[in-house]
Amino acid sequence: MKIDIQSFSNQYIVRRVDKNDLSKVYALCSKNSLYYQYCPPIVTEQSIIDDMNALPANKSFNDKYYLGYFDSDKLIAVMDFIMAYPDEKTAFIGFFMTDISVQNYGVGSKIIDDLCEYLKTLGLSGVRLGWVKGNPQAEHFWHKNGFKETGISYDTDNYAVIVGHRTL
Repeated sequence: MKIDIQSFSNQYIVRRVDKNDLSKVYALCSKNSLYYQYCPPIVTEQSIIDDMNALPANKSFNDKYYLGYFDSDKLIAVMDFIMAYPDEKTAFIGFFMTDISVQNYGVGSKIIDDLCEYLKTLGLSGVRLGWVKGNPQAEHFWHKNGFKETGISYDTDNYAVIVGHRTL
């Protein structure tokens, strides 16, 4: 399936980010201290590189998109996106974070809505993701954007993850 990542947003420039963008991604993530209170450890440039290279079982880099959303040349959001996971009709958001300067203005919700509209045109039926149990900001954001708990959760060494799903 051909993916046009620029179609992920009607408002922002969307492109893959890589090691050349590391300082911009780090600057965006490091300002979101609340996230890392619930999802330790604190972000480092190495943890970003690790995320850029992380893949679920049975997936390849052909399905992975580590994306930056730009307003002109300013990075305003980062998303780790996996196509056709955990099944062919579902996409997976492994990580999504907006810059603190655009939070509470509807920017993140607009990005998620645009993405979901595009994925629907590709014939996908849902989007799956996880948020850290007990993080009120994350839970509120994902509920507001149409994600519901699946009843699946899992524990990591540092926190529990609630799996959410939005039907397209």
